[in-house]
Order: sequence, then C-alpha cells, then structure tokens
Amino acid sequence: MKYTLYILFLFSGVLIFSRLSGSEQPQARNVIQFSGLVMTGDSLKPVPYTTIRVKNTRRGTISDFHGFFSITVRERDTLQFSSIGFKEVLYVVPDTLTSSRYSTIQLMTTDTIHLPETVIYPWPTREQFRYAFLNTEIPDDDFDRAMRNLERAEMRERLEKMPLDGYSNFRNMTNQHGERLYYAGQRPPMRIFDPFAWGQFIQAWREGRFKRND
Repeated sequence: MKYTLYILFLFSGVLIFSRLSGSEQPQARNVIQFSGLVMTGDSLKPVPYTTIRVKNTRRGTISDFHGFFSITVRERDTLQFSSIGFKEVLYVVPDTLTSSRYSTIQLMTTDTIHLPETVIYPWPTREQFRYAFLNTEIPDDDFDRAMRNLERAEMRERLEKMPLDGYSNFRNMTNQHGERLYYAGQRPPMRIFDPFAWGQFIQAWREGRFKRND
C-alpha cells in the first residue's frame, strides 16, 4: 500500500510538471522607437516642452520647442502627455506593430482653469489705508513740471545761475580772440566815450531804473 501511494504521488507530480511545461509562456514585448509631434487640437500649433512619461515607470522625455519628441518604449506601454494649460492625455502603444519604429501626432486640448478672485491690499488695516490716503502727496505730472519750469522768474534764475556749457564757452573764447585780432595795433574803443551809451544811461536815469526797490 505504501509503495502504491508513492507511485501515484510521483505520477501526479510528473503529470503536473508536464502540463506546466506545455503551457504557453508570456511573450516578450518588442522594443519600439516611438516618436511624434505634440500639437494643439484647435489650431495645430506645436506644444513645446511637453512632458511624455511612461506610466508606472521612471522613464520619460520632453518635447522640444517645435513639439517633437522621441522615446524608447515597449508594446502596450501607456504614455502620459502633460503640459501646463492642457488636459492630460494617455496613449497606449499598440501591440500589432510590424516595425520597430512608430510615429504619431498627439493632439492636446486646452484646459481652462478659473481661479477665485484675489484682492491684495497694500495696507493691513483700514485705518492705515485711510491715513495713507489722506496724507499722501500726489506728485506733479509732466505738464505741471513743464509749466513751472517755463515761469519767467524760474527762467531768469536759471539763466543767472546756470554755467555755460562747452559750446558756449568755446564761442565766447572765439569772440574774444576775434575782437583782439580786430583791434590789433590800435587801442580798442572805450564805452565811456560812446554817445549812444550815454544816451541810454540818461534815459534809464530819467525813468528811475537806478532807484533802490527796498
């Protein structure tokens, strides 16, 4: 009886092993060079710098400025396309490919995000805002500054205090040099003997221009 059970047990093990060895083994998935373009679905414009990641793995790539990408995948891999401002897209690599290279055009749909309204105040409290609003000095605009600079008193003060620039100094120097050359070899005229200057002096004296204002 003991030998009969041993033989039956051995026969059952051989039968199970034969069935397992004869069963179908999982087929190896082919490696594919997957490339393509990522474009918008409404205007067919490239979507640059899109993240393409093989789901549940650490493998992935990024499309270039023109939306082109290329990555090595296996059949039945799920690719995840994501980009800011677009809805996420999943793409399953087909297992019926007859070539080791595959290309596609992946279209992305714009994702509209509505954010709640945010109001930023420069002052933490209403009292500080009220104080700043009532005490802030509004600067003059360009027109007010221009009109103030064109006042006669302001222009007269600027004329008296503003020094000569390079061109004015050069012109003054050339005038003095030319005047010296004009009267070379003779004594230059003196304004004290000019009758027209005396006439202007007498006229100003009669009009009271030399009176002190204080």
